[in-house]
Amino acid sequence: MSFTVGEIIAERTVHLTRESLVRYAGASGDFNPIHYRDDVAASVGLPGVLAHGMLTMGIASSVVVAALGDTADIIDYGVRFTRPVVVDPHDGADVSVVAKVGAVDDTSARIDLTVTHAGATVLVKAQLRVAVR
Repeated sequence: MSFTVGEIIAERTVHLTRESLVRYAGASGDFNPIHYRDDVAASVGLPGVLAHGMLTMGIASSVVVAALGDTADIIDYGVRFTRPVVVDPHDGADVSVVAKVGAVDDTSARIDLTVTHAGATVLVKAQLRVAVR
């Protein structure tokens, strides 16, 4: 697969519900109650129940994995968390991901991710490096 700097290789919006958070907690073993109990989230000063950071990070990388299939391997992935994804008990939350080629060299490409929720960026410096086969 060839990459062109500036090319958007994937876009997707993922809808999360409180059930999504419970399922992720079961899969990951992260049962911190800020991810499923409003009273606990409020008691520690949070605006509501939050999606797990690793869930948000996983959603972002899955957009690239789905787009590239078996044509490339992720060799590095890093993000910085800037704000939480608050999951409303009735409406849930939408996490939007845009994956754009940021740089290319002979053996790999850097994919820059824009990850937003409710119009705000939730991950910055979200970048994957993929080795091209």
